[in-house]
Amino acid sequence: MPITDEIKKTLSDPTPLYALAGAGDLAYEKLREVPGRVEALASDRKGTQEKATARLQEAQSRLVEAQAKVADTVTTLPADLKVLQDKAQSFALQQVGRAVELAVKAKEAYDELAERGKGVVDRGRPEEAAPVTAEPAAVKPLEAEPESVDAELVEDDEPTAEAAAEPAGEPAAKKSPRARKSPE
Repeated sequence: MPITDEIKKTLSDPTPLYALAGAGDLAYEKLREVPGRVEALASDRKGTQEKATARLQEAQSRLVEAQAKVADTVTTLPADLKVLQDKAQSFALQQVGRAVELAVKAKEAYDELAERGKGVVDRGRPEEAAPVTAEPAAVKPLEAEPESVDAELVEDDEPTAEAAAEPAGEPAAKKSPRARKSPE
């Protein structure tokens, strides 16, 4: 039963839906800002081109510097492998720390989107509507048995009151199968 409980818990948790609604609301909000930004860029094309050219030149100079650093580092590699191993281990630990930090930030962003989505869903829900419940509705039992059951094949293993009242020496009358009665 633990698997079914986990499935029920997973299916009844509205948080992913709230996060999805929050992400949609955030995307809608950002898309509404696009026309204003496009107009601003279109009106200042020449300034934008100059900025882009400056950034490109800056990136190219950084690339040249980085290539020089790499070449310098490769030529001066330490001969001692222990130093390299220690550096690699410290770098790996730094990356694990960064990964944990990013996971925490991702969880925080997910929770913020879920809260935002909950607000969106609550605003869009009519006031007279009932709130979403975590428990599924109870299933009603069948009022009548299915007609596909052959009534003659259904037998009762317990002896009837008539069979119990017969004397032990007399042969018992042939048992007739009892059919189940459907409630009316």
